[in-house]
Amino acid sequence: MIAISNLSKSFGPQALFDDVTLQLNAGCRYGLVGANGSGKTTFLKILSGSEPASGGEVTFAKNARLGVLRQDRFESDEQLILDVAMMGDELVHRALKEQDAEPSPERIAEIDELLRAHDGYTLEARAAQVLMGLGIPEASIRLPLRTLSGGYKLRVLLAQVLVSRPDIVLLDEPTNHLDILSIRWLERFLNGYRGCAVVISHDQRFMDNIATHILDVDYGTIIEYPGNYSAFHQMKVETRERKENEIARVEKILAHKKAFVERFRAKASKARQAQSRLKQIEKIEVETLPTSSRRYPKLRFEIARPSGRDVLVLDGVSKSYGEKSVLSGVSLTIRRGERVAVIGANGLGKSTLLKIITGNLERDAGRVDWGHEAQVGYFAQDHKEQLTNPTQTALDYLWDICPEEGTSFVRGILGRLLFSGPDVEKPVSALSGGEATRLIFSRLMVQKPNVLVLDEPSNHLDLESIEALVEALESYQGTLIFVSHDRWFVDRLATRVIEIRAEGLNDFAGTYQEYLERQGDDHLDAEQVALAAKTKKNKEPPAPAAAPSNARTNRQRSLPKRRDEVLDKIGVVEARLSEINEAYCAPGFFERTPREQIERHQAERTRLEAELAALTAEWETLETELAALG
Repeated sequence: MIAISNLSKSFGPQALFDDVTLQLNAGCRYGLVGANGSGKTTFLKILSGSEPASGGEVTFAKNARLGVLRQDRFESDEQLILDVAMMGDELVHRALKEQDAEPSPERIAEIDELLRAHDGYTLEARAAQVLMGLGIPEASIRLPLRTLSGGYKLRVLLAQVLVSRPDIVLLDEPTNHLDILSIRWLERFLNGYRGCAVVISHDQRFMDNIATHILDVDYGTIIEYPGNYSAFHQMKVETRERKENEIARVEKILAHKKAFVERFRAKASKARQAQSRLKQIEKIEVETLPTSSRRYPKLRFEIARPSGRDVLVLDGVSKSYGEKSVLSGVSLTIRRGERVAVIGANGLGKSTLLKIITGNLERDAGRVDWGHEAQVGYFAQDHKEQLTNPTQTALDYLWDICPEEGTSFVRGILGRLLFSGPDVEKPVSALSGGEATRLIFSRLMVQKPNVLVLDEPSNHLDLESIEALVEALESYQGTLIFVSHDRWFVDRLATRVIEIRAEGLNDFAGTYQEYLERQGDDHLDAEQVALAAKTKKNKEPPAPAAAPSNARTNRQRSLPKRRDEVLDKIGVVEARLSEINEAYCAPGFFERTPREQIERHQAERTRLEAELAALTAEWETLETELAALG
């Protein structure tokens, strides 16, 4: 699908990558990884045609349609959300608009033929399905785009790309601003996608679940690895270790030979042997490993003193925005040393809860009581809430809370967070998202609070910084309360999970994996959550219903079992489809595989895709019926 030959890109004297040659194929999903600033987004822009290369060529398959997630394009603010999504299929959308304008009978026939040829009459339904899959409630899709927040607008732009059914899709951080359920939906969509996908993401679990290959931007080039992110990471570490061990072995041999020469060079009886060793030394070449662009911040969160046993008590906390109730009667107790993950669909009050408990938002009702000696450090999802002075330098921002310390101390802390040399003099308005995140962490390191409240702390960080953050939080001796949509991050840290649902809190004492095994909610479709949120009513409870009939009770018992059976079958089918797709992506597959075997693979793939569609439809029907039964 995409042939890349001798590609290079430089900005002045700085070379991002050089002499890159790759072949990106249909049916393959490439995870594009690398440190912040290594050139990932630049490479994606070159592929999309919005950034010129310094050298080399990028060639696309003939007539290939390209879909690109552009995160900064909100040109259609007054148009309906559904229309914006439908604009992804530009040809069909234009034909539908022309059809609505009542053209001549001859033109009507032409439009009808075009729409039938391009499945145009299903465009609206397909666009609605994608929007709801990405968490846009059905009731909202006919409202203007301007009614959505920036995060939800990005979901609409992502829907626009997916609706277009491109042959090649380029996605830069598509999981930003998605909740866990919407990410699950996107994974299923991409795993069923038959084109070529290139995806940048800092979400390790997402990359593990969707990638068939990894493109690693490092050492001044881009190297392709087979498999998902975990497989790549292990392979890269093992390769580096082998090279380091080989270099150490050669250097040891070299050292022995040099020592022999130095010892016996002047001794007549050994002079010939010394000369021989000297010639051997001249022939030995020691490989020099290039420096990786990956850098790990040195994070360490300490506590000045321990808190009391009961760290935080909430009693009947409620909050509404206008007529919309977000939190209602929330009561819970958090104890010292717990690591509490707050999860749930977007819009149900996760960030609101964190702002209320940190005193950054007034509650409508209830009590928030911090325990004895509780000292709270807060990380807001929106950096502007904490970096309030845009002209202040990074150095002064940290120095403000420790004016008694010298320059070397402050620079030392910032250096551990990857601020070196002139970086410390940058105004906060010029910082990237990752730099702003690390700067806020520097304050938390100096303040040494015994409670950390973090709202989406892994946003804007590269995978190396996320790994360093997780290790620091695992070693933290205080209490942790955090919101995150990164399942790998949650899974590594949480000892307690609080899911905010439309009907209230689901409080689970245990890890995220244990929570999923118990609840199974990771398998829910995002539109079911959106439906639950939409239908939530702030009314008096209805009169008690009559006792359910035996038939209803039996149905309630049998449906979950059938749903689980269907999900198991979906997993088996998806796994086999993944095997076939990986076989297709293997270098030289079509050249070395007999035609009859390729045809058998294709027939099996077609059958499995039909079976998957039927199973998915059955699963959605079962979920809808279960929701109706309660």
